[in-house]
Amino acid sequence: MELGETAPIAGRLGKRKRRQRGSELLEFTLVILPLLAMITVLVDTAWGIFAESTLQRAVRLGVRMGVTLTASSPQVTAAGDLTSAVKQEVQNNALGLLNGSSNYAKIKVNYFLPPAPSSASAATDVSSQANGDAAGNIMQVSVQNFVLNPLMPRIYGSNIPVDNSSLVIASVSSADIIEPSRNPPPIGTAP
Repeated sequence: MELGETAPIAGRLGKRKRRQRGSELLEFTLVILPLLAMITVLVDTAWGIFAESTLQRAVRLGVRMGVTLTASSPQVTAAGDLTSAVKQEVQNNALGLLNGSSNYAKIKVNYFLPPAPSSASAATDVSSQANGDAAGNIMQVSVQNFVLNPLMPRIYGSNIPVDNSSLVIASVSSADIIEPSRNPPPIGTAP
């Protein structure tokens, strides 16, 4: 090859390199914006799923403890009654989501008298009766209307205002049959 033949090729490569300057920045911008949007949606969705499953676990643990307590149990002695002990157990296992008195009020403990085995009727709510926590009754623990704030605001466009609206977890609940006890605890004020 002669020296004159390679010079035009080198000149063309130099011009192409100069025209491509800044293209990395443009490509990075075009990729990072959708990527950040997808990460934001993923994190917010995971946050909602985590919060709901945490509340579900907390009510399960509350029911599990509540159906086996006796009047001499340390939890009942500290709380004063069965309903308060169960609510405190749910609040303690909610990983901080139910802290405060306003969230404590969202925890409901109901007691139901199951229908006869051959009956098709519904269970009877006996939450207001002093013997509502009798053996064989059903204890239902639920968290109702829990408001979950988003971790990141939702941005849909430049002409639409930022969306900071909260997610409302309508209800999570768990129920079980109260076990027999020689020393049943006082029911307290339910729900």
